[in-house]
Amino acid sequence: MTYRLAPVDTTAFAAERGGGDLTVIGSVVQRSDARGHVTGRTEFFEDVAPPRLAHLKMHRSARHHARIAAVDLGEALAVPGVLRVLTHADVPNNLYTPLKLIGVGPDDEPILAVDKVRYLGEPICAVVAETEAAALEGAARVKVTYEDLPPVFDVEEALREGAPLVNEYHGQNHFIYEGHHCRRIRFGDVEAAFARADHVLEWRYQSAPIEQAPVETTGCVVIPQADGRLRIHSDTQACFFTLDNTALILETPFNKLRIVGGTVGGGFGGKVDVVVEPIACVAAMATDRPVKFVYDRAEEMQVSSPRAAERLYIKDAVMNDGKIIGRKITLYVDAGAYARHSPYGVTKAAAHLPGPYAIPNVWADCHCVFTNRTPSSAMRGFGVTIADFALESQMDQVARTLGMDPLQLRLLNAYRDGDVKAHRKVAEGTALVEVIQKAAEMSGHELPETYRRMSSTTREGL
Repeated sequence: MTYRLAPVDTTAFAAERGGGDLTVIGSVVQRSDARGHVTGRTEFFEDVAPPRLAHLKMHRSARHHARIAAVDLGEALAVPGVLRVLTHADVPNNLYTPLKLIGVGPDDEPILAVDKVRYLGEPICAVVAETEAAALEGAARVKVTYEDLPPVFDVEEALREGAPLVNEYHGQNHFIYEGHHCRRIRFGDVEAAFARADHVLEWRYQSAPIEQAPVETTGCVVIPQADGRLRIHSDTQACFFTLDNTALILETPFNKLRIVGGTVGGGFGGKVDVVVEPIACVAAMATDRPVKFVYDRAEEMQVSSPRAAERLYIKDAVMNDGKIIGRKITLYVDAGAYARHSPYGVTKAAAHLPGPYAIPNVWADCHCVFTNRTPSSAMRGFGVTIADFALESQMDQVARTLGMDPLQLRLLNAYRDGDVKAHRKVAEGTALVEVIQKAAEMSGHELPETYRRMSSTTREGL
C-alpha cells in the first residue's frame, strides 16, 4: 500500500490561528526566550535555592593512569559541616555508558572510580556538606594512595602492540564496530586507482581537543519530593536522555524522576553526557536533602567533555585534469578514557566521507581510540566538523599542487544527482555545483564559461 501526504494549506492553517502566512525564512523572528533573557527573568538551575540545600564537591584523580591502592576518608568526614562522603559502593549501578539507550555498549565508565583511574580529574569520592566551603575542604582532605601505571596519550601509540590498556571494559584500546576494529568504507579499488593515477598526493591533518566553554558551567539541583520522587533542575541539553540514564544508574523506575530543564546557559553539545545528575540524586537520597552539584570553571575546563582531537591521513589518486579517481582516508578519533558519544561521532565522520565529491574508488578506516585523556564527546556537528576541515584542506592542497583554481577543482569533482556515493546510496537533490557558482559570482571570483554552465542535474560536458 502506498501512502501520499496531501499538500498542506498553510494560509488556512495560519488563519485558524489568528493570521499570518507562516513565512519566516528570510525574515527577522524574535526568539521566544529573548525577553526573559534580557530582562533577567529567565530562571536557570542555579536560581533554584530550596531550604536545607546541601552542596556536593568531588575529590578527583591526581593521576592520568593509576590503580587505587587505598582511600582514606577520615579527615574528610571530620570537617565540620560534612554530611556524607560517597564512594562507588553508594551508587546502585555504578557502571554505565550514555549510548546504551540506543543499544551501544558495553558499559565502560564508573560514576565514581572503583579500583583504577584512567584520566586526570576522574571522580573518586563525592563530599556532601552543609556549605560549599565545607564540601570543598572535605574533598581536599580525602587521601588516595596510588600505584602509578604508564599512560598513553597518542591515538596511534594507543593502537600499537604492547601499549598500556586504558579501558578493561573494552579489552583493547579501540571501539569494536560490528566485529570490526574500526568503522570502514570499501568502494571500488583504491589501490588500482593509485596505480594508474598521474599524481598520488597525501597529507596529514590534526586537530586538538576543543572545550565548549559555556558561560554557565555544568550542574544541577536535586530536590527530594514528599511522594518519594526526585525533581532534578538541570542545565542538560537532553532532558529525557538525562532522565533515562539517571534512572538506569539509580536502578529506579523512570517515573520516579522529574527533569526540569530546557534553559541552558550555553552548551554546544557539552551538556549531554549525564555526569552530574546521577551522583547528585544519590546524595539527595542519602541525606534526604536537596543537593546542588555544579562545576567550577577549572572543572569545566578540565573534566567536561571536549570536542575530540582527531588525526586524518588523506591520500588521493589524481589525474592531470584534476579528476580525483581514488581517495584513501585513515581517521583516528581520540575518545579519551571512555566511550561516551565518541562511537557515534566516528560513525558520523565515516558517513561524511569522502566529502561531497564523486570519487569512484574510496577506502576508509575510522578508528575510535581510547587514551588516558579526558573523555571527549559532542560539540557542534562533532564527527563531521573536523572531517570537513581535513577534506576541504585536502582539496585546496590538491588544487595548489596541480596549479588549478580550487573552485574549478571542486566543480569538476562535485557529485551530481544520480551519482552513487561511497556508501552505495544514490545522490539526489544535490546543489553543490550551484552553490559554488553563486559563491564565485558574489565574491567576484571569475569562472570560465564551461564551469558556469555546469549543473548538479547532469554530467554533460565533464
